[in-house]
Amino acid sequence: MRKVLFIILPVAVLAAAVSGGWYWWNVLRFLQSTDDAYVQSDITLISPKVEGYIKEVRVADNQEVAEGSVLFVIDDRDFAAKLAQAEAAVAAEEAIIATYENRLKLQQSMIEQAAATVKSAEADLSRWQQDHKRYSALVTTDFASRQRFEQAETDARKGEALVAKSRAAFAAEQDQLAVLRSQRREEEAKLLQAQAASRLARNDLENTVIRAPVSGVAGNRAGQVGRYVKAGSQLLSLVPLSRVYVTANFKETQLTHMRPGQLAGVSVDAYPDLTLDGRIESFAPASGAQFSLLPPDNATGNFTKIVQRVPVRIALPANAALTGLLRPGLSVTVTIDTRNAGDGDGLVGAAQAKAASPATAR
Repeated sequence: MRKVLFIILPVAVLAAAVSGGWYWWNVLRFLQSTDDAYVQSDITLISPKVEGYIKEVRVADNQEVAEGSVLFVIDDRDFAAKLAQAEAAVAAEEAIIATYENRLKLQQSMIEQAAATVKSAEADLSRWQQDHKRYSALVTTDFASRQRFEQAETDARKGEALVAKSRAAFAAEQDQLAVLRSQRREEEAKLLQAQAASRLARNDLENTVIRAPVSGVAGNRAGQVGRYVKAGSQLLSLVPLSRVYVTANFKETQLTHMRPGQLAGVSVDAYPDLTLDGRIESFAPASGAQFSLLPPDNATGNFTKIVQRVPVRIALPANAALTGLLRPGLSVTVTIDTRNAGDGDGLVGAAQAKAASPATAR
């Protein structure tokens, strides 16, 4: 029996070692794994555009809401009064413009009247000038008295003055028309300003009703009835649980053969019996340290090399077994299979392709 064991045991150990080596050579060396990975989602922060007291709260914590649903209502009495005031200003400007329209019509009539007066004065002047010319010829032959000649001469001069007066009045009426048109344009500009103020007031009134911009689950609710809020203050967070993804922080030494599109096995700590099939969607443009509040400055002090980590976004299928159950912040373990080429360039793929292209061309 001992002789048999001495023969079988080394053979079994050798077979296990060969099998393990074969599995490492063909599978394990292509797998890159990290447990520095978490579920994330594009959380939407709900904030008001106007300030005021919250009158109604129509959403509860952890409640699922649809896009367009009313979340909060701010007291709108002041905004309704401002809208009424703005609409009254618009109506007043419209009335002023209507008045100017009537004044322009009246002024046009006055201009026509002044033009008629000019024609009448010119006709009288023509008649008086003809009389003056006739009496000038008659007075030399004593067929007309000197007094009648002087009367005709006076009438002619009077006619010239009347023509000049009527023409000046006609020019004044035309100038008044230009003034009225300028004033009307000024009031039209004021009307546009009043209409813009009315639209802003209407927008403020509509913004007192805060609606959900996306569908999701409500959380971190800070808005309560009676609370005074200002524009931009955070009232609620909406989490779209149907559109979660995974951010895995891989070491820089693990990124050599990673490409977008490669398969990723995602194991969620909360559900250890299930493994999700994801794919690499994209790589962060810089390491996590570069986006920190205080980026490292390796040019000062004693330098110690530390392996950096780069966030890699992993897309999850929409019809996965855990859809709707995953929550942002959950810990996961991600394993990337780098045996396939993926569908795009990774961090070093573009440089490798550029370096290989001249040799290929030759």
